[in-house]
Amino acid sequence: MKYYLSAVLGFAIWGTFALVLKPLSAYAALDILIHRVIFAAISIVLACFIFRRKQTSASIHYLRTTSRKERMNLMVNILFSAVMLALNWFLFIYVMNAVSVNATSLAYLICPIVATVLASLFLHEKLNKGQWFAVLLSLVSCIILAYGHFMDLVYSMVIAVSYAIYIVLQKNTFKMDKFFTLTIHVVVSTILLLPILTVIDTAVPKTITFYSFVAIIAVGYTIIPLFLNIFALKGLDSSVVGTLLYLNPIISFLLAVLYYKEPVNTVQIIAFGMIFTAVVIFNLAYLYRRKSNTTLKYAENKL
Repeated sequence: MKYYLSAVLGFAIWGTFALVLKPLSAYAALDILIHRVIFAAISIVLACFIFRRKQTSASIHYLRTTSRKERMNLMVNILFSAVMLALNWFLFIYVMNAVSVNATSLAYLICPIVATVLASLFLHEKLNKGQWFAVLLSLVSCIILAYGHFMDLVYSMVIAVSYAIYIVLQKNTFKMDKFFTLTIHVVVSTILLLPILTVIDTAVPKTITFYSFVAIIAVGYTIIPLFLNIFALKGLDSSVVGTLLYLNPIISFLLAVLYYKEPVNTVQIIAFGMIFTAVVIFNLAYLYRRKSNTTLKYAENKL
């Protein structure tokens, strides 16, 4: 249950992102992004060495004492994860600025489907008929929303694939503290994104309000949700965590309609209703399978 709560809370937080992003509408997206990752990197490094010294020391010891092959595999995983995270952050902001907001919204709807398929192919996570039906239902809803917006769909796919790969990469057996691992991801991602500093618009002066909201975004909407995602993967399949990602656009959609009073059409209501139904079906099917497997193992042990 704690893994489910962790995943749900992480994606629910991301669903309310507009609450802290709207007050920064006067600033360029790339400006917000680079300050966000720099603040996040500084914050997570401080947290790692001040509040989690024991776990950090244990992780460093593990890196020093593990076999060369294990260390190489770990380094490749960490580097690739950081690249995918940085790519996802950059593409999300770029597409939002240069293409359309619709494309970024669609990316969050496609990502769970991609994550589920990748987990099935590379992690050999088996899905039952109920879960596959939920995936199909999600796919249909995405096609409905993407109808007439082919290029939006292409950009959305690229964003979705980058984060789906990141999710799948976190389902590993390395014996290193997840928070320390996330620290490396964020720091490396920040280093990769630093060239953005050379192209951001410095004409708009930064205020206390700007830095305050960026700090909230860095900690509350970057570090905490990412850590909750990684923690959830300790006890849940990647496909399940990927599917729970749908909570993000569902909450964003409800926030836009109910709080910001944005217009909504019938097609969107039908599509998001299908997505919500797919999330429920997928998780009920997953829980049913786990319960069946547990019952079967118990019966075998008694024999």
